[in-house]
Order: sequence, then structure tokens, then C-alpha cells
Amino acid sequence: MELKEDDIVMCTVKKIEGATVFVEVEEDGEGSIVMSEIAAGRIRNLRGYVSVGKKIVCKILKVGKEHLELSLRRVTASEKEKIKEKYEKERTLLNMLKVSVKTPEEIFKKIKEAYDAIEFFEEIKTNPEIIEKFIPKIEVAAFTKIFAEKKDKEKEVKKKIILKSLSATGIKDLKEALQEAKNVEISYLGSSKFSIFAKAKDFKEANQKIQSAIEKIKSKTKEKKLIFEAEEK
Repeated sequence: MELKEDDIVMCTVKKIEGATVFVEVEEDGEGSIVMSEIAAGRIRNLRGYVSVGKKIVCKILKVGKEHLELSLRRVTASEKEKIKEKYEKERTLLNMLKVSVKTPEEIFKKIKEAYDAIEFFEEIKTNPEIIEKFIPKIEVAAFTKIFAEKKDKEKEVKKKIILKSLSATGIKDLKEALQEAKNVEISYLGSSKFSIFAKAKDFKEANQKIQSAIEKIKSKTKEKKLIFEAEEK
């Protein structure tokens, strides 16, 4: 895949030197992010946003011969969720191939040349014969069995938020804000941190439940003057 400006890509943080973050780009290549492209406003602690080994979603600002200039702050929430879903689907597909065929990486590459991983899963739901275009007939049954088992399982999504109050009615206000969230499970993690958990038939629906819950909580925090922050994974 040829990368170009404005593409949204999954990256892995490799090292942090001074005010620059160096990453490995999932699709192929290496890149860097300067501090001004990490987040808007003043950054007191760069490692509060990124850490070595962390997966982050970035936008390509400039394509060099051997290096990409990237931005973390210019990625929208919807762009981030789309790439995360694509990444999860690709990892799921590769893992399924690893336990059902003899040459998983080779077949995975061929599938990616023809389909986006999300599209591939959707297509084989209604046209399972497509599998035979990529997988030897002797191995199709094993892959199909694993796919059927995966398809029936609900997908799970978690998101961490920070919610706190400095007022005398803080605990009451926090409870009221959290009660606004529907169709999700919320757990207290300590130090003003909460985990929001949702299940659904696919990642997109689960993410929508999480985002809806967060928006309702945020709306209440403005009314109650609470401090709210959504943590990155």
C-alpha cells in the first residue's frame, strides 16, 4: 500500500527523544511526531500522551523518501475508531489463519491485496465461497469453523475516563453524572478513574454505545462543573 498525505495510520511508539516521538507505521515505514503535533495547547509531560510500545492513530502530514511526518492531535475521534476497528479485524483475521492454515502470512497478504479486513468479514458472511479464492480447499473447513465461532461471539470495548469534583457535593454529583450512561457497565478503578465497558455484535456498535455514554456523562459534567477527561488506550 502506497501511503500519502492525510492518510490515517496505526503506529507503534518506538522511542521518545527530547520533544520528538519516533514510531513504526503499521502499513510500512517509520515516522516521527514533534511535540506541537501531539496535542493542542501546552504539554507539561509528553509521556502522559505517549509511551514506548503504545499503539496510536496518526495522520500523515508529509511523505519523505524514508520517513513520514505525522500528527496525533489532528486525528478525529471517528477516524481513530475506524482505524482501530480495522486494526482489530486484521489481527483477528491473521490469528484465525494461524490456527487453520499452513501459510497464514502469505494468505493474509493476498486477502489484504483484494479486501479491507472489515469488508472481507462482511463479504464472507453472505458469500462464503469467496474463502476458496484464498485458502486451499483442504483447509477451508477449518477456517470456516473458526469464523462461525467468532461470528457468534459478542465484541467487547472498554474506555477509561477521569471524573472528579472539587465541590462539597462531589460524590453526589459524580453519581448523577455516571447515572446518565445507559447500556454500558461502569467500574471504579481508583484515583478518580472509571472504566466504561460495552458489549455488542460488532466493534462499531460497541463503540457507539461507549461514545453515547461518554457524551451523556460529559453533558452532565458541564452542568455540575465536574472535571472530565477521556484517557487514551
